[in-house]
Order: sequence, then structure tokens, then C-alpha cells
Amino acid sequence: MIDLHSHILPGLCDGSKNLETSLAMARIAVADGTTHLACTPHIYPGIYHNSTSTIVPALHHLQAALDEAEIPLTLIAGADVHMVPEVMMGLHNGDIPTLHGSRYFLLEPSHHVPVTGFLEQIENFINAGYVPLITHPERLRWLDDHYQDFVTAAQQGAWIQITAGAISGKFGNKAKQWSERMLQEGIVHIIASDAHGTERRPPILSEGIAAAIDITGDQAEIMRMVVERPQAVLDNANPAAVSQPPGLSTAFVPYMASEQLATKKGWFSRFFA
Repeated sequence: MIDLHSHILPGLCDGSKNLETSLAMARIAVADGTTHLACTPHIYPGIYHNSTSTIVPALHHLQAALDEAEIPLTLIAGADVHMVPEVMMGLHNGDIPTLHGSRYFLLEPSHHVPVTGFLEQIENFINAGYVPLITHPERLRWLDDHYQDFVTAAQQGAWIQITAGAISGKFGNKAKQWSERMLQEGIVHIIASDAHGTERRPPILSEGIAAAIDITGDQAEIMRMVVERPQAVLDNANPAAVSQPPGLSTAFVPYMASEQLATKKGWFSRFFA
């Protein structure tokens, strides 16, 4: 599996605080089945002053430590970029790293208040040739009155990334309910861990994947969210050539109701067996 969102680089933001924690996080990720992990520390003006010049050297240092410890995890450069007007300039001049140097990048809206001109900014990124992966909308406090904006953003060409822990209930009932709705309506492109440590927010995808399969009954589509589409990001694939979530296709058939999922349970363990 490929996890496109983590805060594993030590000392750069509110994620891992030291190399020991980062190595422990890497071991957890590998044990869970992750082979590639994106290092995406926050870029948030006034709070986290990261850029390509701080992220890439830290990644190389951590990758060397992983290799020395014989931890089979490949690290990928990126950033969790707070949605501010300066983002476009940062992308153009290279200060803000995209995921693995591709056209795709993580874009984090404000957690607490609606983003002014949200859809206009999304459209500008897409018109400039970028594909924003909107991070964890299910956890935003302002989603209640603005859900349709995220559906529209996905229809415009943005990708939606939800958190594995939110699907499995680790972020509370509200985030879980929004995750379920997005999955049921078929607008989710990527599931990622958004890992910050080893205890409260570890780099574990499997629990969220299992919960997502129970919600949708569509194991193939859920695995696309952690294998096929993340690989397309690493390959810098044209998004038009990548399979769309079912709710964004022209032939969408709603997922089966939860009471029809009884026969689906247990698939996840069989898959990895």
C-alpha cells in the first residue's frame, strides 16, 4: 500500500519529534502493509516555516536511517500545504514540494472557518495544471454547511483524501459519519493515515480500509484508494487516465445498503492472507 499523507519527518511540525519516533512509526507502517510513505510536514505561514529546502534534506536523512535499520519503507517528498493565497506562487517557484515532484499536491483547508473563494482557488490550481488533493475534509468544523463545495471541487478535478482513522471512528462520530457519507456517495479518491506519531495517530491504514469496505461493499474500489491512485500520483499520471471514484463517473450506481454487507465482512483479512 502507498500512504500519501504523514508527518513522520522528525522536528518539522506537530508530528514526530525525534528520529527514534520516526523509526518506530516506519516499523508500524511496514507491519501494516505500507511500502511507500509520503513525508508531508505542514507548510503553514506563521506557524510551520517548511519548504522544499527543509523537507528534502530531512527526508534523505530519514531514508538513510531507515536503510541502515533495514526498515523496508520508501519515503516520498511532499507537504501538507495550508490553503492560503501564497500557495500558487510557492508551487510555481518550487518552494512548495508537490508529491514526488508530480502535478499532485496535498492542500489543507482551514479546520475552523470556511475558506474565502474556496472553489475559485481550486479552479485556479487545476487551470494551472495542478491536482490538489484536499486533505481530511471529513474533519473540518465548517463542513456541515459547505459539503456541496467539496463535491463541486471533486467534480472540477480536485481529489478528495480522507483519513483512515476517521473512517474507523478514531476522530469521533461526526468525522466517521462524514467519512461514511463521502464513501457511500463515491467521491473519495485517496485514503491516507495522516500519521503524527506511534500512539494516538499511528501510520495505520488497515483498520480504515476494513471499515471502508464494510461501508461500501466495494473492496476493489477501496483498494484503488491505497494502491492504484497513489501509484498514479507517483507516476504523475494524467488524472483523465486514472479511474474515477464511482460518484464522479457518469454511470454511478449507489453502494449497497449496510444490511447487505454481511457477506462482505472478513474480506480484508483474506486479502492480506
